[in-house]
Amino acid sequence: MADKKVLVTEDGYNKLVEKLNYLKSVKRIEIADRLKAAIALGDLSENSEYDDAKNEQAFLEGEIQELEAKIRNSDIIKAGAGDVVQMGSTVVVIDQEFAEDGPETFMIVGSTEADPDEGKISNESPLGQALLGQKVGSVVDVHAPAGVIKYEIQEIKG
Repeated sequence: MADKKVLVTEDGYNKLVEKLNYLKSVKRIEIADRLKAAIALGDLSENSEYDDAKNEQAFLEGEIQELEAKIRNSDIIKAGAGDVVQMGSTVVVIDQEFAEDGPETFMIVGSTEADPDEGKISNESPLGQALLGQKVGSVVDVHAPAGVIKYEIQEIKG
């Protein structure tokens, strides 16, 4: 089965590579040092330090494999300068019901690098799906668990 393409911005791709390099260099060495210290304690059959380090090593190797697959299958998205919301676009919107709260800004990214706290929303999220393909001035309906939210697009940045 072919691996699924991972949509990321260039910044998101660089963060994946940076994290992979950190795990392969710093974290692997830390765990190897812990394993050596645990082995030096003697009997491995009742050595909780050794067991903990081996478990952490297995988890780390799984995380490294997952990151390598994401990087290998990355499709870097570049926002085009346009008047239509697309992957990589930064969009300024106003919630029509709570306009007095001011505008909100979101960047449309792939699910791998989505981080709502940083204003990065997935193209697969209800808001991301509603915004894609829209123009400035459009009003979109976002179907959220609390009901339908209407957003007006104020600005699109590439």
